[in-house]
Amino acid sequence: MSDLHREIAACTLCAPFLPLGPRPVAQFSLTSQILIVGQAPGTKVHESGLPWDDASGQRLCEWTRLTFEQLHDPALVALVPMGFCYPGKGKSGDLPPRRECAPLWRERVLARLPENRLTLLVGTYAQNYYLPQAKTLTMAERVRRFREFGPDYFPLPHPSWRSTIFMRANPWFEAEVLPALKNAVALRIAHPIR
Repeated sequence: MSDLHREIAACTLCAPFLPLGPRPVAQFSLTSQILIVGQAPGTKVHESGLPWDDASGQRLCEWTRLTFEQLHDPALVALVPMGFCYPGKGKSGDLPPRRECAPLWRERVLARLPENRLTLLVGTYAQNYYLPQAKTLTMAERVRRFREFGPDYFPLPHPSWRSTIFMRANPWFEAEVLPALKNAVALRIAHPIR
């Protein structure tokens, strides 16, 4: 474990605001070919300490055609959410990621990753941070126009149970976006950046 990994694991900055206490969850290495930026861990991930260790992670594997083992291999995939700790429950789901987390850690983590990585932006919080020029677009518009953000960024809806509703309302997602996503991921795995 690197010094940065240890610093992140020991972070208690947001402790007074976290109902389950701090348990930062992130995965990355100097060779991560793919960066997946999500929202923040849910309760299951908080319990296990393993990123995307829930139904959303299973769906993300289906969408990307990554195996569970590949998803959790830091030499291949960096899993760096906008907030590293479970933020608590809100009225209609989990609360947003804590605002303190990204400014404290994001640039330091990104500096350790290969520059020409593929970055999957999962959900609104990640997309608003990385694609500020697209904030006025709806989630569906950003996802449908994914080619405009490539080859480095690939916007996706969050793969929670709600994505079933998104996919039903937007059949182009499965027909156009998922094949392109699987291809982009497969290319990065087959031809890793050095």
